[in-house]
Amino acid sequence: MSINRLKYYITNETNPYMNLAVEEYLLHNVTNDECIMYLWQNEKTVVIGRNQNPWKECRIKELNEAGGRLVRRLSGGGAVYHDMGNLNFTFLLTKDNYNVDKQLEIIIKAINDLGIPAVKSGRNDIAVEGRKFSGNAFYSVGNQCYHHGTVLVDADISSLSKYLNVSKTKLKSKGVSSVVSRVANLMEFRQDITVEMLKDRLITAFGEAYNLEPTKMDMALLPHEKIKHISEKFSSWDWNYGRKIEFSDSFEGRFDWGDIELQLIVEGGIIKDCRAYSDSLDTELFGELPKYLKRSIFTAEAMEEALRNIKTKNYKKQIIEDIVSLIHEGF
Repeated sequence: MSINRLKYYITNETNPYMNLAVEEYLLHNVTNDECIMYLWQNEKTVVIGRNQNPWKECRIKELNEAGGRLVRRLSGGGAVYHDMGNLNFTFLLTKDNYNVDKQLEIIIKAINDLGIPAVKSGRNDIAVEGRKFSGNAFYSVGNQCYHHGTVLVDADISSLSKYLNVSKTKLKSKGVSSVVSRVANLMEFRQDITVEMLKDRLITAFGEAYNLEPTKMDMALLPHEKIKHISEKFSSWDWNYGRKIEFSDSFEGRFDWGDIELQLIVEGGIIKDCRAYSDSLDTELFGELPKYLKRSIFTAEAMEEALRNIKTKNYKKQIIEDIVSLIHEGF
């Protein structure tokens, strides 16, 4: 099915729970013949990936004291800081029309057209002169897909270090000494750039990419009660923090696909409980890991056997192999 309609929705809402609720609503309601581009901003917010450990990724006490919020998104990937100097985008489509390269090209072209030499970098970033200004993540459910990301225009870069805990191992893998040295605002490359200017350019690039005229969505037509109900999930303690287990054993490692931390409660040589945290873009696999490890005997061999029972697609087999190696090294 080809795309016959382009829609864009720009919200003035800055509450992350409401913004993620709108995103989820649009995901479930995008039709086979359309692409929706959603542009949104959050005020002073740390957004963590679907399988991340909030206690480890964020300085929660400092964020709360500053009046900020933490929220867990549906997609995988790492933790990010949002403020009003950052613009978020989401492309929502069905699977037949989903094309990450084309969607990324819309962002890159919009920024190139503003005179800034942006290029794709690494597994899910966009950068200028080797410095990242946009991270991207992906999610699908059934036939519905989205691709979303950030664009740092004039964000408070010092707040990244203030509220995010970025592991030294992750920074070392990127070849930098600090998160501040790795990221950049677009304003460093064009001083007069604004978020509004970027929004306009994105709408133009969106239309050019599909050779169609984008139509603005009417906010009043969205089902506000339904969206408010979805937002209650995103604002809930259970969704954002989950249960913090007092673990007896753990395994941590970093690989090409991302990091992993397994936390285990072991009693009488049996794994009684387990949590798996990761910034991997694969949300599904890391949700499955604890189910297979629970009730396993606490030996490397038994844990390996349990993990090999997970039915995986080819690209996931390497992740399982890496986790098995990590467990064997830890014993």
